[in-house]
Amino acid sequence: MKELTRAEEQIMQILWKLEKGFVKDIIEHLAEPKPAYNTVSTIVRILEKKGFVSHKSFGNSHEYHPLISKDEYKKTFLKSFLKRYFGDSFQEMVSFFASERDIGLRELEDIRRSLADEIHKQKAEEHD
Repeated sequence: MKELTRAEEQIMQILWKLEKGFVKDIIEHLAEPKPAYNTVSTIVRILEKKGFVSHKSFGNSHEYHPLISKDEYKKTFLKSFLKRYFGDSFQEMVSFFASERDIGLRELEDIRRSLADEIHKQKAEEHD
């Protein structure tokens, strides 16, 4: 699966939220200054060529819908990100983010709890 450009991702975020929509619907959800209709239409057609969206025809209009779920893309993107920037090591990635001062103590505690819950769940599955 190819990675999305920033503009493509912006359009996909809207389509994931809407689940389906015409170009005019997508434009309504974009921030000001809104791009031209043709610009959005071109990006959507590129997304279609890349296999991210498909459409249903209604005369000359096309209603677009995602073919790839947000979770599916997120998983693929994060795996690629992990491989490129952290040598495919979750431990290195977690260490990097944990050492950043932008993460507060409360958030670190939440992460620790989530990890502990996942460890508990995986251990329980091992014993089943």
